Amino acid sequence: MKKIHYSFLLILCFFACKNSNDKHKNNVVSKNTFNLYKEKGRALGTSYNILYFSPYKIEKLKLNLDSIFFDINNSMSTYISNSDISKINRGEVNVVVDKMFKEVFEISKNVYQATGGYFDPTVGQLVNAWGFGPKKLNIKMEPKIVDSLMQYVGFFKLEITPSNTLKKQNPNISLDFNAVAKGYCIDRVAEYFNLKKIDNYLIELGGEVIAKGKHLNKKSLWTVGIDNPNQKNERTLITTLGLNNRAMATSGNYRKFRIDSLTGKKYVHTINALTGYTQESTVLSVSVLAENCAMADAYATAFMAMPLNKTKIVVKNNTNLEVYIVYNNANNRTKTFISEGFKQFLN
Repeated sequence: MKKIHYSFLLILCFFACKNSNDKHKNNVVSKNTFNLYKEKGRALGTSYNILYFSPYKIEKLKLNLDSIFFDINNSMSTYISNSDISKINRGEVNVVVDKMFKEVFEISKNVYQATGGYFDPTVGQLVNAWGFGPKKLNIKMEPKIVDSLMQYVGFFKLEITPSNTLKKQNPNISLDFNAVAKGYCIDRVAEYFNLKKIDNYLIELGGEVIAKGKHLNKKSLWTVGIDNPNQKNERTLITTLGLNNRAMATSGNYRKFRIDSLTGKKYVHTINALTGYTQESTVLSVSVLAENCAMADAYATAFMAMPLNKTKIVVKNNTNLEVYIVYNNANNRTKTFISEGFKQFLN
């Protein structure tokens, strides 16, 4: 899934640790000995890094990970022409969606309702028109063009039928799950590790992360960091935190943008589903902690478009969400809003 979503602003603080696998014939060691293993590669148009502690190295891990990535791509990638979502977006009506598609659909529906429509995967037509989707359209986004595309926006215009097909009120509605599918993919990888009885792991994909247990060598929680959105040439962190049994997704506008070739105007990637326009906001970046990464991913996208006061209300009403928000105040000075629950994770 090429270029899936835009939350790539989080840096994992991985620490070098020699893989001790070569010391143990056939990867078998004492049941009471846990070694740190590392796996990294490319998937969904980005990179992934995995650390886990286990008495033995998981056999065929990369092959099984590739299988997970393949299945999710085949279901929800707008960059693959024969994926289920691409067929649906072309207007095919008899596409039977799988369990993963249905789960992402329900997560999206819940976040859509909780955010009052600020999170809305039916912005597919707008994503392409603004130049952030698989179709790089060179359109001058005048008000009449935006207004014409808004008729295809609205998650309430969709439903999954009892026969597991997607029913659309308008055949031209285009779905884009890129703002949630990457987080969902991490959740599926975590589920795989849980099935393997791995209790201590850190999974990162394109900046989104989920952690369980501890870094046993350091006898501490897994340490991750959040990018400083005001960084210049060198990547720096604004803070670090320790995670256990939590997922975190970060979204921001300071790297992902497009320059209009006709006007030279800069457009940030966050699209306001309520207006149809790219969002000009004082919010620089949003990091969301949640029980699963799909939810964190979706809310991070929504909070980039929402006014800060509305974000605070949503977080207050949802005990499963915590946020770290970097924004510019009225005097253009960088400030942070940190929910009370988030503060307990900070180092």
